[in-house]
Amino acid sequence: MFTERDLTLLARPLYAFLTIAPRGGRWPAPRPVWFEASDDGTLQMFSEPDGKIDRIRKQPRASVVVAAPVGEPEHWVSAEGTITLHEEGAYDLAARLGDRYWPAVGPQQRELLDDWRDSSIVRLVLTPEKVNRFTI
Repeated sequence: MFTERDLTLLARPLYAFLTIAPRGGRWPAPRPVWFEASDDGTLQMFSEPDGKIDRIRKQPRASVVVAAPVGEPEHWVSAEGTITLHEEGAYDLAARLGDRYWPAVGPQQRELLDDWRDSSIVRLVLTPEKVNRFTI
């Protein structure tokens, strides 16, 4: 579903804005997350087990938007679809994304990576059912 131009954008260390079903009575509120576009056409993210994970279990749908930064030609990609939760591979994904988003890992980042290794982070896999884009 992603074009080559989409994949070029998605290969960059940009934030994805993840939107899931909100808690009762609240509006949807996108959250910035690290992500990886996988060879199988999915987008993978990770999270600590929190209320977001509980809401995904109840309603396993999500959307993600990734945009080029200000100062570049406008280009964004959005994907919406089913999101699944996986315990396996979560730390490996977090470590890969740490390398991508923190090219120079300092002591503070290393401590956070160690915390993730020792926690029960969850891998989120979004399988797009619809992709929208805009490119200038």
